[in-house]
Amino acid sequence: MSAALGSTCSAPITSGTAGPSDAFWLQNIQHQGLAAFNSDPSGYQVFRNVKDFGAAGDGVTDDTAAINSAMSSGNRCGNGNCDSTTTAPAIVYFPQGTYLVSTPIVAWYYTQMIGDARKPPTLLAAASFTGMAVIDADPYIPGASGAQWYINQNNFYRSVRNFVIDLTRMPATTSATGLHWQVSQATSLMNIVVEMSTDAATAHQGIFMENGSGGFMGDLVFNGGKYGIWVGNQQFTVRNITVNNAQTAIYNLWNWGWTFQGVTINNCQVGFDLMTGGLTQDTQTVGAEAIIDAVVTNTPIFLRTSEASSGTLAGSLVLNNIELNNVPTVVGVVGGAVVLTGGTTTIDQWVQGNVYTGTSSTSSFLQGSLTAPTKASSLLDSSGRIFGKTHPQYEDYAVDQFVSIRSLGAKGDGSTNDTAAIVNAFAQYAGCKIIFFDQGTYIVSSTITVPAGTQMVGEAWSVIMGSGSAFQDINNPQPVIRAGDTNSQGVLEITDIIFTTRGPAAGAIVLEWNVHDPAGQQGAAGMWDSHIRLGGALGTNLDSTTCPNTTTTGSNCISAFLALHLTPASSAYLEGTWVWQADHSLDPSFGGITVYSGRGIYSQSAGPVWMIGTAEHHVLYQYNLVGAQNHYMGLIQTETPYFQPNPAPPSPFTSLTSYNDPTYSGSQVMAWAVRVNNSQNILVFGAGLYSFFQNYNQACLDSNSCQTQIFDIDSVSTIDVYSLSTVASTFQLSVSENGIINQAANRNGLQSTVTAWTRT
Repeated sequence: MSAALGSTCSAPITSGTAGPSDAFWLQNIQHQGLAAFNSDPSGYQVFRNVKDFGAAGDGVTDDTAAINSAMSSGNRCGNGNCDSTTTAPAIVYFPQGTYLVSTPIVAWYYTQMIGDARKPPTLLAAASFTGMAVIDADPYIPGASGAQWYINQNNFYRSVRNFVIDLTRMPATTSATGLHWQVSQATSLMNIVVEMSTDAATAHQGIFMENGSGGFMGDLVFNGGKYGIWVGNQQFTVRNITVNNAQTAIYNLWNWGWTFQGVTINNCQVGFDLMTGGLTQDTQTVGAEAIIDAVVTNTPIFLRTSEASSGTLAGSLVLNNIELNNVPTVVGVVGGAVVLTGGTTTIDQWVQGNVYTGTSSTSSFLQGSLTAPTKASSLLDSSGRIFGKTHPQYEDYAVDQFVSIRSLGAKGDGSTNDTAAIVNAFAQYAGCKIIFFDQGTYIVSSTITVPAGTQMVGEAWSVIMGSGSAFQDINNPQPVIRAGDTNSQGVLEITDIIFTTRGPAAGAIVLEWNVHDPAGQQGAAGMWDSHIRLGGALGTNLDSTTCPNTTTTGSNCISAFLALHLTPASSAYLEGTWVWQADHSLDPSFGGITVYSGRGIYSQSAGPVWMIGTAEHHVLYQYNLVGAQNHYMGLIQTETPYFQPNPAPPSPFTSLTSYNDPTYSGSQVMAWAVRVNNSQNILVFGAGLYSFFQNYNQACLDSNSCQTQIFDIDSVSTIDVYSLSTVASTFQLSVSENGIINQAANRNGLQSTVTAWTRT
């Protein structure tokens, strides 16, 4: 079934009509976003153009105060006295120009910093600049013994896109940083260039990140500097990063798992410099580094570790499809030892760490070549690399090629039923206008189908909320949103949207994904910077007031039957997608909550599917692949519900054969993180699967035994797993629900790491 056009359309929209001198459409579209649950929704300003706050953008005037005024205006969340909020979203917009700053631009909570995508503005650090970084996402509070504005593991919902950050006016020997990016899930950096000194004594760095729980960044360029990026975080995914003329392209202090997909390094001294050797939580260093599809040129050392492995796991490495041009050392050790010599060559696959096959519980430590997995051709671009697609921003499109959902009658006020208005908007304009969901919370009371051919754009994560009796029957689950009709084909792009429910919603399938991209258009059906968030926010009726974790909650605290369903005929490109059953409230009173979402991501798709993201705290599973084919998953991250085993799964739900649910026995009393059945051509390239609690108690961490099994693969699926890190699951990987790989053999910090598992 091909895409159908809306009733007002004479032809599909296929290209932009913006003139050469036009500003980015976001600058001039009518701004009528509404923060529905703000204490003053009519007075609160969502879209802020920094020039309206006095910024000159002339490269001469100091614009720091004006920019920070645009950022902070309107009783927003920050300054060390607010942990988080969903009620004060903002876009802080920068038109074309050069903005001189002398102290940090502080990125407040729930903010998208967006520059003109047609001609990205420059943030120019003054020669006298002082402070942590040009953009600071989590400032340290002066005189507060290391305290910061936000809790790094909960520093959600922020994005920076379309900027040049120029540090070159600062003295080369001065510590200068482009971004202090200490963040967690639902965060992104994209389309950013950082310019730094190339002096031999340079102390400049593009990104500084000391911890957090991320996260995604992509389409980044770093020129010069001592470090392109200097990073440490529980887990992260980076796609399409280029570093030119730095001393060290990427320095990694610590992680549990990190995936780099698409790396270009030119004329650096060291490509990847990794702190390694820590085998306990107290000595945590780099646990797992997975690099796929890199091109490295004129760089003496591609990767080096701070400690030699000495024949045992002490920092897992997976290198896949690494093209080297004049790179004498592929892998080395600080001090000069060479582990793998290079030159001008291509590394198909090389690993360092513990390798397992089949049902054997015995590993072999390998520091050498490993047969590369066969990758489904549908997952690859024309050069044979894993396909990637930049977040669509429609920078070549004119304002009149967009239509506002509020201008078409939807209210987005968190109380009005907007179902009819949204349905009518799609019926009229799908395929020939880009549909702009102004910031708001749009209540829908029955299933809405987004037609194939639709491109829809949110504003600072506009919210679509399923509410009412249609989504309350656990025995008759219904989709809130259907992405395309069954068996439909066409472009379908969703950006900057949050899908959620108002509880109770035991019968809600939050998002049913049916559409498949057209032949020859990889990634035409996908989501970018769009999330499923269940509970934990004002308006959901599933927060710390109604569903506190201090009491037993029941059916009124069920948020969903199933979060995301990829149906058999669908394809999907999911980048930076967080499918989160909240474990705490993001709004006052900020307490922990016990809310039940039955299932996380259920994929029956024959592919292609690209998954970069996270699924957390769902009752039966986080990822369930059944009859799936042609999936690339990297990095995926999960957490088991904190309340389990009280109750144990599937309670308060029932395992249903009609949904290919796992069944549970007395020995498996916690949710599966990943379950793979009867599936083919699955490539997992980076996974962090964590279990931190039993009934809100963390004593189980001491013995690394918060659950028994966490990742199950049946006996027939074809799947390759690389860079698998788990926390506190006795068995890291099971075959047909029989534990195979015991975590004790693979301790590598707080986490345990399996470098590779293959069927044979």
